Amino acid sequence: MKKSLLATVVLSIFMSCKNETKKVKTVTVDYPETKKVDTIDTYFGESVADPYRWLEDDRSEETEAWVKTQNEVTFGYLNNIPYREELKDRLTKLWNYEKFGAPFVEGDYTYFYKNDGLQNQSVIYRYKNDADPETAEVFLNPNTFKEDGTISLDGLSFTRDGKTLAYSISEGGSDWRKILIMNTENKEIVEDTLVDIKFSGMSWYKNEGFYYSSYDKPEGSELSAKTDQHKVYYHKLGTKQSEDKLIYGGTEDEKHRYIYAGVTEDNRYLVITPRVSTSGNKLYIKDLTKANAPLVEILEHTDSDSNIIENVGSKLYIMTNLDAPNQRIVTVDASNPSPENWVDVIPETENVLTPSTAGGYFFANYMVDAVSKVKQYDYDGKLIREVELPGVGSAAGFSAKKDEKELYYSFTNYVTPGSIYKYDIENGTSELYKKPSIDFNPEDYESKQVFYTSKDGTKVPMIITHKKGLELNGKNPTILYGYGGFNISLTPSFSIANAVWMEQGGVYAVPNLRGGGEYGKAWHNAGTKLQKQNVFDDFIAAAEYLISEKYTSSDYLAIRGGSNGGLLVGATMTQRPELIKVAIPAVGVLDMLRYHTFTAGAGWAYDYGTAEDNKEMFEYLKGYSPVHNVKKGVQYPATMITTGDHDDRVVPAHSFKFAAELQAKQTGNNPTLIRIETDAGHGAGTPVSKIIEQFADIFGFTLYNMGFENLPNNIEGK
Repeated sequence: MKKSLLATVVLSIFMSCKNETKKVKTVTVDYPETKKVDTIDTYFGESVADPYRWLEDDRSEETEAWVKTQNEVTFGYLNNIPYREELKDRLTKLWNYEKFGAPFVEGDYTYFYKNDGLQNQSVIYRYKNDADPETAEVFLNPNTFKEDGTISLDGLSFTRDGKTLAYSISEGGSDWRKILIMNTENKEIVEDTLVDIKFSGMSWYKNEGFYYSSYDKPEGSELSAKTDQHKVYYHKLGTKQSEDKLIYGGTEDEKHRYIYAGVTEDNRYLVITPRVSTSGNKLYIKDLTKANAPLVEILEHTDSDSNIIENVGSKLYIMTNLDAPNQRIVTVDASNPSPENWVDVIPETENVLTPSTAGGYFFANYMVDAVSKVKQYDYDGKLIREVELPGVGSAAGFSAKKDEKELYYSFTNYVTPGSIYKYDIENGTSELYKKPSIDFNPEDYESKQVFYTSKDGTKVPMIITHKKGLELNGKNPTILYGYGGFNISLTPSFSIANAVWMEQGGVYAVPNLRGGGEYGKAWHNAGTKLQKQNVFDDFIAAAEYLISEKYTSSDYLAIRGGSNGGLLVGATMTQRPELIKVAIPAVGVLDMLRYHTFTAGAGWAYDYGTAEDNKEMFEYLKGYSPVHNVKKGVQYPATMITTGDHDDRVVPAHSFKFAAELQAKQTGNNPTLIRIETDAGHGAGTPVSKIIEQFADIFGFTLYNMGFENLPNNIEGK
């Protein structure tokens, strides 16, 4: 049985060439009726209904049928958008240019990633060191893993001599990985595939074996069941995975949800960083040059993010935010490495530091109001020079082995496609190495940073990008994109999809919300737990700024975000539904009372807290949880929720339940759809073909519900 709701799209069109109002066009959407169950949870004496609990079972035929029916409704609607294919064609055309990754040296070869343009996955090429790069050959082509590109390459780790490679793959976008081991000389797989690996690096000890991390396979669904006992193993070449040695983790007295292990470049130390949550870690080292050496404790608490980034013999260099919210580099001897013996090498400054090493130097990448400033230091902390960057934007890379003389870094901003530069480490000169040839002229666009005031008086930066000559008339289609969590910073970067959006006269705005890392640990903490509402207030204030300055108005404003940003969109649209016209929450954390019961979700408690912590935390979470704050009698924005059926980080049940609540309670004529991608996960490794289709649908849905019967700007011939 279905219930028929009328989704009326009001098409009051103001075309760029003339003020001609088009008549109202009506689109009827038949939403499938989602059954309800009598599931009730009790928190601190309060009963909370969960009528769509059954949608959490990703293995049931009932859930599978629901997904299929919802997709039929969604794609039936999207198929009626007259310029959907036009958008897809333009995205495809603009996407079709060569993209290069920065070269890196492993043994006798120099490797780099390259995508010819529309390949679903980038290909790894290589050439002999000092040879002409034009002689490069294909080394590893992930497009051969599966015809539709849904098996992707995740990570690479070479032995020190470059003769053996361990690489991990993801199937269907899942966070679960397999590791294959290859002889790089003949490109042959040399032993059995390692399986059931998750949230792991691969770090070689000499040429003998490597360390990796994983969980025990969970009971029930591997895509949604809880995984919260991470372990570090050592795999010795030539042995079976069942013989791999457990190095750390697995004790019942304490759960470490994420444990990472790495070997220093000189093979002297194993570094282990156990974490209870996504923020804060313990720190241990083990001297691998001594038989049966103990694991030495440097930090026994998780009050900081600290890691060893370099060593010279027993002299350790540690990046830390312990007593330094914006991070610093300290040094200490491994014989007595506790914090009271730490000495600053590069002290904390007013700007957030992200350091790297190359050629025997530190490169300190500072974030100044979300843009990069890079300084080069020696190991004594002496400033060598400030690196002259190509412009104002995001610079990344600045990493190479200790004996290398050159490094490669990338530079980009919202209007500059990413280019690669070669940097001479000793003399500090940069030269352009690779610049993409793309049908996009940055000179036609402008990007500026503004500072606006949030609800509590906090100044928040936002970068607004659009075509030059934009008329501030309140009628410009605008996407406000945000994240605001997990100490993650949104820095300027070019997006092919956003370029197509701006070609249409669209405005793209990105605020640096609290909860992120743009201003260090204090900025992060100001958007966590009982202060999470600050993030939503910052986002709402950004929308109000864009409206007050007449970049746009509520009728032309869309909000978009993914993962924690999906929560941001869900909370904003339920708190201020009248403020925006379109909402696009992607792979969102939307059920805040149960997020910690799925996969590794319990590790997010540093940012969110959990409903089981105490009554105050429960009430706070329930107060903004999108699934629990959809109300009858409210007209919510036109909404298209997006998720993937293999998302085992933020399980799709979040999106399923939110869609069901909206469809049951939506008042008015705005459509409420959910687009569920098959053989796709949280985002990483998604094939280019699927990405193009997703953005064509997102932009098409957005413009259509803003009332555009045709694309705002003719893109024929562009």
